[in-house]
Amino acid sequence: MSGLATRKVLVTGMGGQLSRELVATAPRDVALVALKQDELDIGDRDAVLRVMREVSPDVIFNAAAYTAVDLAEKEHDAADRANHLAVSYLTEAASACGARLVHVSTDYVFDGMSPRPYEPHHPTAPASVYGRTKRDGELAALKSEEALVVRTAWVYAHHGRNFVATMLRLMSERDEVRVVADQIGSPTSATSLARALWALVEARATGVHHWTDAGVASWYDFAVAIRDEAAALGAQKIGHARVTPIRTSDYPTPARRPAMSVLSKDATWALIGPARHWREELRAVLSRMEFLGRTADI
Repeated sequence: MSGLATRKVLVTGMGGQLSRELVATAPRDVALVALKQDELDIGDRDAVLRVMREVSPDVIFNAAAYTAVDLAEKEHDAADRANHLAVSYLTEAASACGARLVHVSTDYVFDGMSPRPYEPHHPTAPASVYGRTKRDGELAALKSEEALVVRTAWVYAHHGRNFVATMLRLMSERDEVRVVADQIGSPTSATSLARALWALVEARATGVHHWTDAGVASWYDFAVAIRDEAAALGAQKIGHARVTPIRTSDYPTPARRPAMSVLSKDATWALIGPARHWREELRAVLSRMEFLGRTADI
């Protein structure tokens, strides 16, 4: 990755799914600084400006966010601080030190009512507090012409708390799991997303881009695939779990989820190449999960 050679890159939110994969997939010739929340609170403007002066990065990956979608309905100020105000501070700091900001956003900036995949230029219409704060964060980042905003969806990894980990746990404990079948999107491996972010930086992309793994699924489809792929890896009890499709109305939540959150990746794929199908990525992630190693003989 010659375009990043000898450059200094700062990653916020270290410890989360994406930040860990950004570090794991970083080019060898990049000087990487990855900071945890207790090392850099991005919601603290003074701290952000101070750290950016000290580190003087060429590129900033903002992988920190408030992601408690339902809790955000009550904790609006906390969500806005992390997802919006913090991005404005990072944008200000990036401009001050001549860095490029790469900000990660979400399908929740859309209302989920589109009959076709959302293009990057499609008008945003968030239907939840979380979605609104992420949309406002995008607008803050895009005040810099050099900024890159990458929307993604349904992210998971072999570590941390995510849908895959939850399904594996429930399937090992229960005979049946009930999963929403009328919400459609594209599962995305954090590893795949991290590699795409590095490639987009190398390509000097700016503005709004979309990235998810290829293909489309409902949460129900995703859960069935998790069960079947885990069984193929030797998790026998998980393989016997019954996955029952339900409607969104059968599982009410404080925040409204997008019913259709498929993102169009055509422009991004034309620039850096296409993603693998989400099921291929799922298989690769499951093969790395310690949980399956402990349950393979069950």
